[in-house]
Amino acid sequence: MSIKRLVLDVLKPHTPGVIELAEELSKIPEVSGVNISLSEVDQETDTVKIVIEGTAIDYEEVKSVLAAFDAVVHSVDNVAAGQRIVEDVETPQD
Repeated sequence: MSIKRLVLDVLKPHTPGVIELAEELSKIPEVSGVNISLSEVDQETDTVKIVIEGTAIDYEEVKSVLAAFDAVVHSVDNVAAGQRIVEDVETPQD
């Protein structure tokens, strides 16, 4: 399966920061872009949303980079796989 997009909810220590983490994630082969958004700040940790896009993302390598930063995946919130990314379409609900 070729993963094109991953959206992860991640818990990480304050340091190293999101800039360093984004730089390391972007070095993974086949990754073309990384976005990290801060969701919550606690006394010792940050909760961040990480969006990774590429042509064939290796999830195990992503987890390895996160582990090197003492970060853990709380949840995988979205995955896009296949030949192209299918965008979500909102439909009105009654």
